[in-house]
Amino acid sequence: MDGRELVRSMKVFGAVQGLRAVRSAWRRRRTDAWGLPPLGAERARVPGLAVEAKPAPGGGTVRFARSTLRICVSSGGTVFWGWDGAGPLPSYALAGEAPDADPRAFLEPDTDGGWRIVSERVTVTVSRHGAVELRTPGGVMLRRDLPPRWWEPVTGPGEDTAAGDGGGTVAGDGEGARADAGAGAVAGNGAGAVVPGSARWVQRSEVPADARFFGLGGRAAGPRLRDGSYRLWNTDPKGGFGPGDDPLYLTMPVQFVVSDAGTHLAFHDNSWDGRVTLAEGEEGAGSGHDRPGTSEVRMTGGPLRCWVVVGTPARVLHGWAALTGAPALPPSWALGPQHARWGFGSAREVRRVVAGYRERGLPLSAVHLDIDHYDGHRVFTVDRERFPDLPGLAEELREQGVRLVSIVDPAVKAEPGDPLYDGGSAADAFVKDARGQEIRGVVWPGECAYPDFTDPAVRKWWGGLYEERLRQGFAGVWHDMNEPVSFVPFGDPTLPRSARHALEGRGGDHREAHNVYALTMAEAGYEGLRRLRPDERPFLFSRSGWAGMQRYGGTWSGDVATGWPGLRASLSLVLGLGLCGVPYSGPDVGGFDGSPSPELFLRWYQLGAWLPLFRTHAAIDAGRREPWEFGPEVLEHARAALAERERLRPYFTTLARLARMTGAPYVRPVWWGAPEDRVLRDCEDAFLLGDALLVAPVLTSGADRRAVRLPRGRWYDTATGRAYEGPGQVLLDAPLSRVPVLARAGAVLPVRGEGGEPELEVWAPAPGRTGGGLVVRDTGDGWEPAAIERYQSRLVDGRVVVERVTDDGVEEPGLPVRVRGL
Repeated sequence: MDGRELVRSMKVFGAVQGLRAVRSAWRRRRTDAWGLPPLGAERARVPGLAVEAKPAPGGGTVRFARSTLRICVSSGGTVFWGWDGAGPLPSYALAGEAPDADPRAFLEPDTDGGWRIVSERVTVTVSRHGAVELRTPGGVMLRRDLPPRWWEPVTGPGEDTAAGDGGGTVAGDGEGARADAGAGAVAGNGAGAVVPGSARWVQRSEVPADARFFGLGGRAAGPRLRDGSYRLWNTDPKGGFGPGDDPLYLTMPVQFVVSDAGTHLAFHDNSWDGRVTLAEGEEGAGSGHDRPGTSEVRMTGGPLRCWVVVGTPARVLHGWAALTGAPALPPSWALGPQHARWGFGSAREVRRVVAGYRERGLPLSAVHLDIDHYDGHRVFTVDRERFPDLPGLAEELREQGVRLVSIVDPAVKAEPGDPLYDGGSAADAFVKDARGQEIRGVVWPGECAYPDFTDPAVRKWWGGLYEERLRQGFAGVWHDMNEPVSFVPFGDPTLPRSARHALEGRGGDHREAHNVYALTMAEAGYEGLRRLRPDERPFLFSRSGWAGMQRYGGTWSGDVATGWPGLRASLSLVLGLGLCGVPYSGPDVGGFDGSPSPELFLRWYQLGAWLPLFRTHAAIDAGRREPWEFGPEVLEHARAALAERERLRPYFTTLARLARMTGAPYVRPVWWGAPEDRVLRDCEDAFLLGDALLVAPVLTSGADRRAVRLPRGRWYDTATGRAYEGPGQVLLDAPLSRVPVLARAGAVLPVRGEGGEPELEVWAPAPGRTGGGLVVRDTGDGWEPAAIERYQSRLVDGRVVVERVTDDGVEEPGLPVRVRGL
């Protein structure tokens, strides 16, 4: 161990905690030394030549010399394939059963000795060597997955080489071979003495030369993912991060690919540690021939199975939500401005900050309490000296329209006599090692045990604990440190990979459970809150998670570094997560560490006001984040940003409901409605808020103007009313008082009028064109159903006419209408 690492550990955690962290790191290493299988010889295997095919509704099964492929197209056009017995279930990503197969589609012979499946939205072909290709109904290639390759540990005599692989016994082949020798059922088909269920694999894919990659969870660089390698392992980066840091807290094997041929989402349903290597293609490369873009997914274990959803961006995310679950709907108040700090320190300080907002006429919806409100950092406790009457404080704030939100960490202080620890021990709730001993790590309370949320009984036990939070008056929770984290001065800051987990009764270790740990914790919390308070929608967001986490809430950036690169990373994270199906997210406005300059804070605040989760937050040793701490000019400009956010609250409510109904994110790339526009695909410094607004935040120091790339159509500068025609680029003023925001011509969106009542803001359609919009009214914080209202706008004799569209025709809108742009 580097001595400097030890010194830093002592400085960050204190002498006692630092020594505990050092011991924990060595203990983790020893645990894995005897808890994981030793590295041995491995044999490479490829599918070989096809032997036979058996058609079935939606597809069928193709048997190769050394593998078997199951493939199926659903009625909605979603494609699934799995190798060597891997089926859709069990899966932590899927919301329920797999979708029904398309009864009209069957596996049939293709001209080159392979097979094909023809459906309404996609044609799938399987070559005789095991390549799987997806094409549009018009025959244009969307994606081609080449025959995969496995590396299987061998324990005895057998064939040393898979036919056609061209090599002898393989050992290693990449990062973490010893610790990460994988699992997943493999049909050997004559491969010799293979260790059952322990194959790592690689899958290479090709996409059109013009394609661009997005997704893979929360990535600080992007949202477009450049050539490079991206790890699939949820990780605490140990401090403030910026665009160059990867991986972060929330990774997903979800690729969102946009090309001229169309849009598709590819999801490799495997929660093991892995790596995705991307390379964009090149048109006209090599004597005029295109070089396709490539993706290589390399997993250290687990099943090789994949889902692909094709269509327009909106159709793709609708299909993804149908597969993995509709996004949770936040309560209405969670769409307002929120304030957090690690280090409020006392009820008096909370009151002081809330009074500061009220005295300055600044709206505030929630205050978040971090670990410093706990007793000794123990979860589900309260420091009675600093917060003598927390329920009373919560009630006092609620009367002012401000909710309290509590942090919840998964680690439980391992101290006999502590009620929570004793209760968990009695419920056999904690993760153990291969010898049946409780796994211990070091987190804020000291030495801790970790609930095994992959056990349904443990999830139910943990969910019941949130009753204590509700009794304290909290209206919502945010999950932190749930990658999960164990403080270490060296090595991976998490549990030993050999730690045992229930995995819904199947059994397994932390190599498979790590990436879904936060997802299952979110399920425990969300379902617990639903049981405890059935009449209110839970408010929950989580630092870590996995595919499908939108079912239980949202996420936030984690500890983004204070600086202009961190500001840019904040936008990348929100856009990328939205394309992975997580619509509700936002950054620590102002950055987590350090002290932003007044200009940086203001520009971050202006960005945050247009994002779904609008929350300031900072570390205990960081500078203040209240808007008035940066001087009167910043305060007035922040007030304007808050006022516009509040004016648009009905629009945010509509976007939240539409996300629930359709899977479409609030915040969308500017190419969302025109993925065929190659220039827009490369635009990363602006975004669409719904269909109606284009927001161009200022991401560089000293800028008072900025270029904005416009999609096709007419757009109005909402500050000046001036109209611009797209596609094209315009240069707009961006004074410190605001960021450029443009409205689409013809847009109809709900806003708060001057009296606080809802009204329709309508931007004049271009001559000869029509427009419209959707409105979903606020029905409160419960489960009341909400109806979509459809409006259309058109020009008649130079006058804007707005009508509500119903099943019976059109009628008067029923809301006040304010026309802009004429």
